Amino acid sequence: MNISLLISSLPTQNSTARMRVWRSLKASGAATIRDGVYLLPITHSEKFEAIAQDVISEQGSAYIFQAEAPLNLEIVSLFNRNEEYEAIRKQLVDLNQNQNESEKKELLKQVRKLRKSFDALVEIDYYPSEIQGQTLNELVSLEHSIARLGETNEPVFTQAKIKRLLKKDYQNRVWATRKHPWIDRLASAWLIKNFIDESPQLIWLESPSECPAHALGYDFDGAAFTHIDNFVTFEVLLHSFELETPALKKIAEIVHYLDVGGFEPPEAIGIEKVIQGLRSQISNDDQLFELANYIFDGLYADLKRECS
Repeated sequence: MNISLLISSLPTQNSTARMRVWRSLKASGAATIRDGVYLLPITHSEKFEAIAQDVISEQGSAYIFQAEAPLNLEIVSLFNRNEEYEAIRKQLVDLNQNQNESEKKELLKQVRKLRKSFDALVEIDYYPSEIQGQTLNELVSLEHSIARLGETNEPVFTQAKIKRLLKKDYQNRVWATRKHPWIDRLASAWLIKNFIDESPQLIWLESPSECPAHALGYDFDGAAFTHIDNFVTFEVLLHSFELETPALKKIAEIVHYLDVGGFEPPEAIGIEKVIQGLRSQISNDDQLFELANYIFDGLYADLKRECS
């Protein structure tokens, strides 16, 4: 097994630089052989280059070597991350045991911090074991559970094949979803109106059981369009009607994160605050959708410009 070694030293009096280099080494996921000697898999050796330059700029010395690992050096065990995963899992258990609708905002904050910690750990988990997948499953389950707090008739994910559909067969239709819409329902309604049905009629249901027989339901269990596999309704609509343009896919990432968690796009929190503000002040769903449309229009225009 090929490895990359960094051998470095810094002037002892430069504590600020030493702390900065230590943090960089920790962030790189390097294993410590002894003080001043660090190891990475050769596939990630580029991470040593910036650290070495930093050491040299502080009047230290740094040398990078590539070599075959000695047979008696247990490389995989040096990079074992089990304790770090277990620490995350413990926090997941604590959060799960303290779920309360009144604390949803704080719970979202905490589970998002754990998601960032998990993603950062995965980045430096060079020899992953089963615990990584176990931790991810527990994290996703908790994200979904917290997202459902305070929401009625929130759909569960089902296993199915997403069918490819033609827009011409979905014109002048009635589209129905649950009232008091949050991000997935608002974004899906915007997508329907702007990219699928040229003359849709949108209705907001007190309960999914009230969905008219002739209407196309979305974002509730048993609806024509709802959560499938790991896709939220907006993503299912994108795939169903082959609308996966770069800008719409970026919006899909935002909607997915705000609806059920996962990777955090940089625009997500700003969009969340605006939609939350509108939703808290406006009880009329048609008015809420009309105002949310301007937000999605602006977001789409900006993302389309970025992607062109």
